Amino acid sequence: MAENVGVDTTHLLRLEEDGEAENDQKISKRPKEPWRGDYVKSIVYAGLDAIVTCFSLISSMSAGHLSSGEHFYQWLEMDVLVLGFANLVADGISMGFGDFVSSGTEQDAAVMERMVTDWEVANRSGPQMTQLIRHYHALGMDLHDATTVVNIFSKYREILVDEQMTAQKGIPSAEETEKPWKSGLVTFASFLVFGSAPLLSFIVLIPFTQSDTVKFIGATVLSALALLLLGIAKARIAGRNYAVSATVTFFNGAIAGGAAYIIGWTLRNIAGLQD
Repeated sequence: MAENVGVDTTHLLRLEEDGEAENDQKISKRPKEPWRGDYVKSIVYAGLDAIVTCFSLISSMSAGHLSSGEHFYQWLEMDVLVLGFANLVADGISMGFGDFVSSGTEQDAAVMERMVTDWEVANRSGPQMTQLIRHYHALGMDLHDATTVVNIFSKYREILVDEQMTAQKGIPSAEETEKPWKSGLVTFASFLVFGSAPLLSFIVLIPFTQSDTVKFIGATVLSALALLLLGIAKARIAGRNYAVSATVTFFNGAIAGGAAYIIGWTLRNIAGLQD
C-alpha cells in the first residue's frame, strides 16, 4: 500500500511538472520587473528638480548677457558659478531637510494610526472584521472565502492590525518605510550630483574657450544628457519604455529651460533692464 502511494505521488508530481512546462509555452512574455530599490522617489524627484533648476538659472542669465551683444564673459562665468553653486547647495539643503521632515511626519502618523488600529482591533474587533470582509468581497473574493480569511486573521492580532493598516487605510507599517534621515541625505546627494551637470560646462571649458555662447551650448548639452540618463533610469526603475520616459523627462527640462531663457531675454531687451 505504501509503495502504491509513493508511486502515485511521484506520478502526480511528474504530471504537474509536464503541465507547468506546457503552460510556460502558452503563457505570453513575462512583463519587465521593476527595480525595487530604496529611496527611488527621492533620487528621481531631487535629480529632476536639480537639473531643471540649475539649467533654468543658467538660461535666464545667459539670455540677458548673450542677447545684449556684449562680451563680459568673465562676469557671466563668475555669476553662473557663484550663483549656480550657491543655489545648488542652498536648494539641496532645503530639499533634503524637507524630505527628512516630511518622511518623519509620515512615519509618526503611521505609528499613531497603528496605535489607533490596534485599539480598535482589541476593543471593536467585530466592526473591523466586517470592514475587511467587505473589502475583500469588493475585490472579487467570494463572501464565504473572505469570511474564512478574516476569521483566520482574527486569531493573530498583529496580522489583523497589519491587514487593517494596509488594506483598509493604505498605510504601510512604520517598519516598512524608509528612515527619514536617510531619505533626506539621499535627496540632498541626488540634488548635488544631478544639479552639477549644467554647471560643469563653465568649469571644464575654462582652459579651452572664453566664449559665453560655447559654454552655454555646453551647459545645454550636458543638461540634455543628464535629463536623458535620468529618464532612462526612471524607466529602468519603473519597468517602462526607455524612449518614452527619456523623451518626457527631456521635454520637461527643455520647456522649463526655454521659458527661463525667454524671460531673461524679455526682461533685458523689452523691459529695459540693464546690468
